[in-house]
Amino acid sequence: MWWTNDSTLPGFILVGFSDQPQLELVLFGVILFLYVMTLLGNATIILVSLLDSKLHTPMYFFLSHLSFLDLCFTSSIIPQLLVNLGGSDKSITYGGCVVQLYVSLALGSTECVLLAVMSYDRYIAICCPLHYAFAMRPGLCHSLASVAWLSGVATTLVQSTLTLQLPFCGHRQVDHFFCEVPVLIKLACVDTTFNQAELFVASVLFLVVPLSLILISYWHIALAVLKIKSAIGRHKALGTCSSHLMVVIIFYGTIIFMYLQPAKSRSKDQGKFVSLFYTVVTPILNPLIYTLRNKEVKEALRKIFGRTL
Repeated sequence: MWWTNDSTLPGFILVGFSDQPQLELVLFGVILFLYVMTLLGNATIILVSLLDSKLHTPMYFFLSHLSFLDLCFTSSIIPQLLVNLGGSDKSITYGGCVVQLYVSLALGSTECVLLAVMSYDRYIAICCPLHYAFAMRPGLCHSLASVAWLSGVATTLVQSTLTLQLPFCGHRQVDHFFCEVPVLIKLACVDTTFNQAELFVASVLFLVVPLSLILISYWHIALAVLKIKSAIGRHKALGTCSSHLMVVIIFYGTIIFMYLQPAKSRSKDQGKFVSLFYTVVTPILNPLIYTLRNKEVKEALRKIFGRTL
């Protein structure tokens, strides 16, 4: 019986989708393809934002941070997932689980705050265009990005540490495909009321509060857009925000389902597939949405590729 948690423990078994072998083969191919596309797409956005001087604006500064976040977030989860899907060994070392828990939670929490910051940027750009250069000056942009990163680090230091303090009493089977706070809490053999309460508070702070700020920002943006008399002006204003709003709906919708919905009200497979959505699908949507729906990025890509050719 394991009453303490340390690096000498043999680790955990990530059950994942092992009860559906045929599905595992399909998921392996699909996830591998999406992972490669995620790496290429987000790396492209970062390089384009750095190389094209026209994209040296607050919007693309935050977008570069978002792309870097998605690169790191997926890389903290998907390689281990692919190993487990592609072979019979479903185990992960205790140290590997700890690293995955701390890193993925830090990056996920950072992205929650960063998306709220990006909505504030769009609010200023559309509702206060004359004050945009001052309101979103470089110093403030760097400060906002730093707040997002530091808040993510702070929450993982608290949540992950509290979770790993729980005794698992020999329970090794994690009914999930990566080490995540809600599923690890279920393994504990003691009362987890405090951990559940702490998880709920953190979920409210990093999900409900940022999402509320985003919705308020877009409410003001919608009112401002309706006042624009020109149809071309309205279309341009909506175009600058629609891509961000799509990312927000997909990202927050799936995570809220996982973290704020009572565990008893959803099936085990539902939780796994929802987690797949925000760990695998959403990171590839960011580069697709911001490149296919954004003229500035497409023009920058043409310029860079044309120069290279």
